[in-house]
Amino acid sequence: MRYLLMIYTVAQTWGRPAFLRTPEALALREEGRAELAAQVEALIQEIVESGELIGGEALADPVTSKTIRVRGGAPVATDGPFAAAGEHLAGYVVVDCESTERAIEIAARFPDARFAAVEVRPVMSSSGEEM
Repeated sequence: MRYLLMIYTVAQTWGRPAFLRTPEALALREEGRAELAAQVEALIQEIVESGELIGGEALADPVTSKTIRVRGGAPVATDGPFAAAGEHLAGYVVVDCESTERAIEIAARFPDARFAAVEVRPVMSSSGEEM
């Protein structure tokens, strides 16, 4: 089953990679930040080699986004990605795993899970029958 791992952060830590710009990561020594980056590289290499990585991208700065809502039959655009929270989607990874537990294991290994959040959500096929 495919899973979307959505990496969240707050606007104050915007940059790539977002986890290295959090107060917690900035409080680490350079060696600690280098270790976090190495952990991500190792994780990506692992899921590439296992065939679990489908794809993923970092997203552009949230100041460039718009949130669209239709109210009274007319579209209303609001600056920013904020639906109803201070966090925003910073990037995503799509994996194909044998179980939800494995997807959660992968998500938990991203440093972003320590400093912000990584949401794990199954991806439905067009028929939605697997759900």
